[in-house]
Amino acid sequence: LLSLLSLLSLLSLLSLLSPLLNTLARILSFLFHPLLVLTYILALMMAINPFAFGVRDIADSRGVLLLISVFTTSFMIPGLGVVLMKPLGLIQSLEMHDKQERTGPFIICGVFYLWLFKNFLTGSVPLIFAQFALAATIALFLAFFANIFTKISVQATGMGTLSSMVLILAFIWPGMTLELGLLQLSLNAVLAGILLLAGLAGYIQLRLGAHAPEDVWRGYAIGAVSVLLAYLLL
Repeated sequence: LLSLLSLLSLLSLLSLLSPLLNTLARILSFLFHPLLVLTYILALMMAINPFAFGVRDIADSRGVLLLISVFTTSFMIPGLGVVLMKPLGLIQSLEMHDKQERTGPFIICGVFYLWLFKNFLTGSVPLIFAQFALAATIALFLAFFANIFTKISVQATGMGTLSSMVLILAFIWPGMTLELGLLQLSLNAVLAGILLLAGLAGYIQLRLGAHAPEDVWRGYAIGAVSVLLAYLLL
């Protein structure tokens, strides 16, 4: 009887926590948005090796302006363009459950990412970051073509891209560490954390019922292939 009561109490608690967990999952899904990948990798690179960008610290004015520029061009402006498609009737919802609705947003984001990559080729940033900008652009277009045939997880694509970027970075900048107060993390430790977050992003897509497992795995694969192609091309 006690075991049965304990089980019923646990099930009641889970039913009460389910809406909260779903809300948390949606928040995390936004934080794992693929359009934020370039901003995340730039912040990580500047925190690890600001001198590569010509600044002494990530908080220097030039560093802050670069972060704002990348965040605006790779996330805010294309994101605003996608949001405006809803009142125009071009998409039914921002979640875009129908894969056909994703065609327009993919094209909008792809144009901005191509423009951003072209500007980075001028030498204003380290070549490795220009490679990452190209990788994000390739990932967008590969996801666009894959979306014609299947509904792919763009969150998994983004996290697969970010994980592969950090992996490349660990080879390019060996011995570099991320300092968080008194804590120092090697790039290998950072990579391990990113991989855990990538797994969490995939799990969230499954929990929300947005994608099937094969959609998530295809997203991871596209992200990894995109980074490898960009690295080989440049």
